[in-house]
Amino acid sequence: MAIRKETHKYYFTVEGETEQWYLQWLQNQINAEPTSRYKVSFDCPKQIDPVKRAKSLVVTRKTDITHVFDYESNEDIHTRRFRQTLDRMKEAQSLGKEIKYHLGYSNFTFELWMILHKIDCNGCFNHRRQYITPLNRAYNENFENLDQYKHEDHFKRVLRKLALDDVKSAIERAKRIMQRNEENGYTLHQYKRFHYYTESPSLSIWKSIEKILSECQLI
Repeated sequence: MAIRKETHKYYFTVEGETEQWYLQWLQNQINAEPTSRYKVSFDCPKQIDPVKRAKSLVVTRKTDITHVFDYESNEDIHTRRFRQTLDRMKEAQSLGKEIKYHLGYSNFTFELWMILHKIDCNGCFNHRRQYITPLNRAYNENFENLDQYKHEDHFKRVLRKLALDDVKSAIERAKRIMQRNEENGYTLHQYKRFHYYTESPSLSIWKSIEKILSECQLI
């Protein structure tokens, strides 16, 4: 008789459907892996506002939440929006619910994280639309633009080309990017205790994914 595995629950907030579909895919991959120590359950609704998310949760113990969103550019409108999100993440931690928010950003876009599952992506781009070229190369696709790539049928076809080993590869590639940023002397900004680079490429979403795989003893 197979031993029933304990289920660990992980909390996220995401700002887009592709991020949500990715996390649902990752949950299924982990739960289908016989060597995983635990089953996992990802609570990952689309919610732009971390405070609304925190208020909606009924929790009785310390709860970690990763907010998955983009550092869209260095333009004033986007940097202000990024910091406003960090303000809301900090505010969400002050509601008396034992909630701790973690920064799961991608600079400029979540597509960077997807590319890293298959290939390196070390170039400094000027606009998010430029990610379509390495995306097509990584997945042997021919999408005309990011909107086409993000169509549910297309994105889920991309997901079917992935396995857990690709996730592990993405983590290692992301680590190298962040190490290179440090070696290059880029400023690691700190705001409301959250840390990030304004240079692209940079990202922190890998940290939460690595923690999950580690706790499941998959890495």
